[in-house]
Amino acid sequence: MGRILAIDYGRKKSGIAVSDPMQIIANGLTTVPTHELFDFLVKYMQEEEVEHIVLGYPTQNSGEESESMRYIKPFANRLKNKFPDLPLTWVDERFTSKIAFQAMIDGGLKKKARQNKAMIDKVSATIILQTFMEQNR
Repeated sequence: MGRILAIDYGRKKSGIAVSDPMQIIANGLTTVPTHELFDFLVKYMQEEEVEHIVLGYPTQNSGEESESMRYIKPFANRLKNKFPDLPLTWVDERFTSKIAFQAMIDGGLKKKARQNKAMIDKVSATIILQTFMEQNR
């Protein structure tokens, strides 16, 4: 069994989370500058077996696509072209940043750590992955 990899795509930084090889636990992996994201993913997939990619689907409260989809769609198309055998699934990420911030508070992180946007992106990717895994159990 391979890992599931989730991406919380952002214009400047993108959070990455992966499952364990048995696809039981979602773990935050890292945050990568978005301009380096594709190279990071190619290298990661050469080192680890990934069998599914999950990408956050940003929507507005109304459920319509958010403005940021115009940046994410080209990236998703590049992923599909580079890894045509890997399924790509979109997961609604509407409230992941708020949930991530609350999880950091609940986890006892100090205010300074909670202001770290990279940490929020990584936790958001983990929530996207966890959502996907729970929906597919």
